[in-house]
Amino acid sequence: MKNIKLITDGSCDLSQEIIEKGKVEIVDVMVSFDDKSYSTRTDITIPQFYEMMRDYKELPKTSCPSPNQFLDAFDCEEDNIIVLCLTSKLSGIYNSAVLAKNMYEEEYGNKKRIEIIDSTTGSIGQALLVSKVADMINEDKDMDEIINTIEKLKNELVFYGALHTLENAIKGGRINAIAGKIIGALNLKAIIHITDGLVKPIDKARGDKNSINKVIDYIKDNMDKTSKTKLAIGHANCPEKALKIKEVLENYHKFEEVHIMEVGPSMGVYTSEGAVLVAVI
Repeated sequence: MKNIKLITDGSCDLSQEIIEKGKVEIVDVMVSFDDKSYSTRTDITIPQFYEMMRDYKELPKTSCPSPNQFLDAFDCEEDNIIVLCLTSKLSGIYNSAVLAKNMYEEEYGNKKRIEIIDSTTGSIGQALLVSKVADMINEDKDMDEIINTIEKLKNELVFYGALHTLENAIKGGRINAIAGKIIGALNLKAIIHITDGLVKPIDKARGDKNSINKVIDYIKDNMDKTSKTKLAIGHANCPEKALKIKEVLENYHKFEEVHIMEVGPSMGVYTSEGAVLVAVI
């Protein structure tokens, strides 16, 4: 295996399988309710988070990792480091990682090669890119080939979702407020497309069943843009929806990898409970 360390941030909703395969180090994200902050990896479980959010009238706040957190992650045996970050259009995480790289190089020069990648996506989409990096490291690919492949794949990623409610996405500025309020007023579920680093409402459906079917149809209609090897399904505390999507899509196409992931606090703040996300590369 090449001498490469793989790092991502806590907004990336990873399965344990991918974490172990890639020996992925995750730089944590914090979530705050009033004046109390929680590590999204060690202080609070995902079901606890959604339970707390149900009883909380305001939008919980998330905070991106500091440059020092990334610097700590750079303190490793490997001489080559790849950091795959949440889209820079929705968060300061990428900029924090770049600042950490600059600080490291000012102090140590070119002791290590550090590559910071803006995934232009997040959650399970980001997780699929992390999985691909892990594969390539295990296949003994070199840094340049890995970077070039990921820069290509991130533009081919197909990523759609259905939100049970738009309330938090509007509050957090993740979705256009006017479009969101129109959909919400009609008691419809929003179909979203995660592309170009942004979350865009593109369609609507009445009821969970119809919204799930629409997401499945969007995935099927766009899968030919990808290699169709990896499927990820994320759910915000609603595993039964994820299992239904998995069953339908596995009957439609034979994927090399299928992952069901929980949408954690960092992204769940905005998706709200009941959301499902589906991504393919």
